[in-house]
Amino acid sequence: MIVKVSPAHLSGAVAAPPSKSLGHRALLCAGLAHGSSRLTGISDSQDMLATLDGLAALGAQAERAADGALLVRGAAFPQALGPRRVCCRESGSTLRFLIPLFALSPEETVFTGSARLLARPQSVYADLFAAQGLPFLQAADCLRVRGPLRGGEWTLRGDVSSQFLTGLLFALPLLDADSTLRILPPFSSKGYVDLTLQMLARFGVHAGFAGEDQLEIPGRQRYAAQDVAVEGDYSQAAFFAAAGAVQGGLRIANLAPDSLQGDRAILEILRACGAGVEWGADGAHISSAPLSAQEIDVDPIPDLAPVLSVLALFCAGETRLVNAARLRDKESDRIAAMEQELRRLGARVSSTRDSLTVSGFPAGRAPWAQTEVDCHNDHRVVMSLAIAATLGRAPLILRGAEAVRKSYPNFFADLKSLGGKVEVLEE
Repeated sequence: MIVKVSPAHLSGAVAAPPSKSLGHRALLCAGLAHGSSRLTGISDSQDMLATLDGLAALGAQAERAADGALLVRGAAFPQALGPRRVCCRESGSTLRFLIPLFALSPEETVFTGSARLLARPQSVYADLFAAQGLPFLQAADCLRVRGPLRGGEWTLRGDVSSQFLTGLLFALPLLDADSTLRILPPFSSKGYVDLTLQMLARFGVHAGFAGEDQLEIPGRQRYAAQDVAVEGDYSQAAFFAAAGAVQGGLRIANLAPDSLQGDRAILEILRACGAGVEWGADGAHISSAPLSAQEIDVDPIPDLAPVLSVLALFCAGETRLVNAARLRDKESDRIAAMEQELRRLGARVSSTRDSLTVSGFPAGRAPWAQTEVDCHNDHRVVMSLAIAATLGRAPLILRGAEAVRKSYPNFFADLKSLGGKVEVLEE
């Protein structure tokens, strides 16, 4: 899809879409539960559909109610499974969350998905399966695993992705034995593990930290069906929040002020840059002010990095995003993607293996003429460049804009509702 986004002053209010991270977790807990759960706030994004496909392969059933809620009848897992083939589309969360669950079975499971997904690192699981003497084969076209996974004490790297820990946290409580996971520092994105523990507790499954780097997971547990409303997504709200920091006058509703989402940090980052952020009964109010560059550690908040690199264009000075190596293993190499596209806009950008440095335009004035940019098949690159187009002085033509469907299918509609100028040139 090719989309033209023109400069516009955004104003008014927008509701943050439901959290993708919490949506995955609620779906999996409901799919594993005894009984039926009612989930509100589950979108039809490609990532959510991938997780629903995985639940169907586990034996769960899901259907939409007339009011849009998702009714999930759990599989009361674990149960006997024959060989399975599961397509995870482009969802890294889906793949890493499901691997340990299917590995509770002694039968082989074959995972498929996009080439970029299957190339993403799985070394944490590969090492754990090898230590248990279980097959784990990652190839160009699929990933094959076979259990049965056993409980016990295991040591895992903490610097790759917290998704591996979350996957184990879903599966290990269902074993007969207790388990201990020792995490080798540095421990990246611990906040996402906190989200997992919160959702598990909601469904009656208990695990927790014993110290900073050790998780204790009792076995012999079962998931109990629950009704859950998924809260709004800070990582998606961040795109509009960044626009509000530059232009002012935006309100973002459907955000929980006390959320455990790590990407809630966007509000503190905007404050540090100089923007105004205030909470009201109707949401977070973002106001503009002269913005100044910051050094930002994106290790705990990797999903914010693309939009922060766009925000940096409008900050006086040189913004540095550090501890960013994991960005190279996302839907795209996000360091390389944003560096390439921001240079097309005339920005001064440089990178190392684990950092991205962006210099703000003089007086915050974006100098580009109408320019075509490549979205690198990455939903967060699409949304970041769309926000850049809104804040600039000339339109941007976004090639590959369909990638936004992965996580936020209604993004362009929400952008238009705020006054954004969006024209679809080619479906």
